[in-house]
Amino acid sequence: MVKLILIVISAVLVNNFVLSRFLGICPFLGVSKKTSTALGMSGAVVFVMTLAAAVTWLVQTYVLKPLDIGYMQTIAFILIIASLVQLVEIILKKFLPSLHAALGIFLPLITTNCAVLGMAVLAIQKNFTFVETVVFGFASSLGFALALVLFTGLREKIDRSNPPKAFKGVAIALITAALLSMAFMGFSGLVKI
Repeated sequence: MVKLILIVISAVLVNNFVLSRFLGICPFLGVSKKTSTALGMSGAVVFVMTLAAAVTWLVQTYVLKPLDIGYMQTIAFILIIASLVQLVEIILKKFLPSLHAALGIFLPLITTNCAVLGMAVLAIQKNFTFVETVVFGFASSLGFALALVLFTGLREKIDRSNPPKAFKGVAIALITAALLSMAFMGFSGLVKI
C-alpha cells in the first residue's frame, strides 16, 4: 500500500510526465487555450492511459516475454494504444453518443500522445506488478491532467492581461510552461521510485 502511494506521489508531482519528463508536450500546448478543452482532454487521457497501462502490461507479460520478442515492444504498444483509442471511440459513439460528442477530437489526439507510450514503457522498465502498473498509469494521467489544467488557467489569465507585443502568443506560453516546470522540479527528491 505504501508503494502505491509513493507511485502516485511520484507520477503526479515528482516525475510529472509533462513538466519533468517532457512527454506529451504537443497536446499540452495545443489544447491549453480554454479550460473546457483542457478538461475534456484530461478526462480522455485519464481513461485511455489507465486502460493502456493494464493492456500493455498484460501483453508484455503474457505475449512478448514468453515468446521472447521483447524487441517488438514499441511497435506492439503503439498498435495497442491506437487500437484502444479506436475501440473506445466506437463504443462511446454507439452507447454514449453524448460523451462521444463531448470528447470530440480529443480521443484521436491521444493516439499520438507520447505520454501514453512513455508510461507503458516506463512501467515495464520499472518491473511493476499489474496493480502497480495500473496505478502508475492512472497517476501519470492525473499528473498530465493537473499540469494541463494549471497551464490552461495560467494561459487564460495571461491572455486577459496585456503582455508586451514580443511575448504574445507562443512565446509567453513557452515561458509560462518553463516556469511551471521549474515549480514542479521543486518536488524532485520528495520520493524515489
